[in-house]
Amino acid sequence: MSPVLHWFEIPVLQFERAVAFYQQALRVELQEESFDNNRMALFPQTGDSCGGALLSCPQARPHVDGVRVYLDGGADLDATLERIKSAGGIVVQPKTALPENWGQIALFSDPDGNLIGLHSAA
Repeated sequence: MSPVLHWFEIPVLQFERAVAFYQQALRVELQEESFDNNRMALFPQTGDSCGGALLSCPQARPHVDGVRVYLDGGADLDATLERIKSAGGIVVQPKTALPENWGQIALFSDPDGNLIGLHSAA
């Protein structure tokens, strides 16, 4: 069975600010692409993993409600949350343990106002 989730997009208003925020907060290098009136910054993807990008276009509007994406919070979720704060994000829900050894989650608001989740298996 193939993965259900194939792609996600996080809408942003200030593209350069958003790219800098996510690169600093998650310690990843985003690949910038553009086509038509769209600007995208692609998250790293390996093998069959889900792909995703920051998206700046006339139709994309940041929001708090709706589908929530959980990004990889890494092995040290506390350190990731500190980087998020220092990069300009706001921690909305601190690190919270999940039942059944499912790991830990946290929520943050990015500089554009999107509510994003983090998950750590550790």
